[in-house]
Amino acid sequence: MEAPLRGDRRPPRMRPTRLLLTLLAAGFAAGSVLWTLVNGFIEPHAALAFGTLIAVGELARITLPGHREVAPIASAGAIGYTFLLDIGGAPVHHSAWQVMAVLALGFAVGELPHIAVGRPPQWDGLARRMLIIVVLSLIFRSLVHVLPWPPPPEGEWWPVLGLMGVLVIAGWLTDAVFAAALRSERLRMRVSVALRDELRAQFGLGMAIGSSGILISLASTVTGLAGLLVFTAPLLVTQVAFRRFAEIRLTYLQTVRALSRVTEVGGYVETGHSRRVSKLATAIGSELSMRESELLELEYAALMHDIGQLSLRDPIASGATVLAAPREQRRIAELGSAVIRETGVLDGVAELVRRQCEPCDGDGGDGPPPLGSRIIKVANAFDDLVGESTDRDRTEAVLERLRMDSGVEYDAEVVDAAARVLRRSGAW
Repeated sequence: MEAPLRGDRRPPRMRPTRLLLTLLAAGFAAGSVLWTLVNGFIEPHAALAFGTLIAVGELARITLPGHREVAPIASAGAIGYTFLLDIGGAPVHHSAWQVMAVLALGFAVGELPHIAVGRPPQWDGLARRMLIIVVLSLIFRSLVHVLPWPPPPEGEWWPVLGLMGVLVIAGWLTDAVFAAALRSERLRMRVSVALRDELRAQFGLGMAIGSSGILISLASTVTGLAGLLVFTAPLLVTQVAFRRFAEIRLTYLQTVRALSRVTEVGGYVETGHSRRVSKLATAIGSELSMRESELLELEYAALMHDIGQLSLRDPIASGATVLAAPREQRRIAELGSAVIRETGVLDGVAELVRRQCEPCDGDGGDGPPPLGSRIIKVANAFDDLVGESTDRDRTEAVLERLRMDSGVEYDAEVVDAAARVLRRSGAW
């Protein structure tokens, strides 16, 4: 669950979509394991090999930007086992239920080391990975008896490959829908916006996982189970690259957060001000259905929106720029923007910071400021006037003050979104 913005002491509730997907996945996992135990494992050596690969892949799972947990090797291994038709020329006959059982047991073994070191299972990711294989295996293994197989020269293989490709794309789209539904529920944003973000974020890795799964299954017809190692290697390289990318993004965010604390350490703003403004701003951005890339820029800009105060000889009382003269506010914003531009990679963030103090209709010939700047203006003013207080009367009074200036200083739509966010968080 997302942490409350301020003052909410109500116990967290399980989100309905998350609960439904988790229960469905758990039901299929338990049912498939029970069915397989009763009927016995077919080709147990293949089940053990693929189960081991899935367990290792789950152990080596990674978390990508946007809190997306993925296990590329485990997913590719599960897809490969789903599409497996023969091993070294010997046909296999395992069912969809055995595929699910091997996946469930592999997940369980792969999760044990994480649990042992105090990392609880991420049920969202586990449920999605399980349900995708449920869909793929039920369709493919039900058609396996009517497929034209074995491959050339004895038979035609293009229909089989085509079916695998179609199912991989369908599985990727289904997973994107599940992920979008969970993200929409968690961040309270429109499903269409969340789906667009998920499709963009998952396309590259999703295609790599799907194609690797197909290659593993087809290679096993010639090389036997040795194909697991040969065709998992490229995916391992891809996973290392994605892990490196995620680490760089995390380092960026940690650096920005550390930089945002300079104003607090120097006594220019109250402790926690930048963090609270950032949290409220990103919540408002989600409420207004901003894209994930826009939310990331907004988070960076909100964290560093007051960095221009370092140029002041005498700090503003309590660091509340909302109480400063408009000219002084613009000067602080301009100086902060100039500092951020020196990084050479955060020009979009610098622009949001530069225009954060403008009226909602703009100031000059550049037109209205970007939505991110208007959001920061509202979030900053709210925190300047409320601070760490959890008094609901004070919160209501500040929101009313912001509404009175709506249409001139503050964007009315942004103020209304802030009110909805604060109301849901229990702060009002």
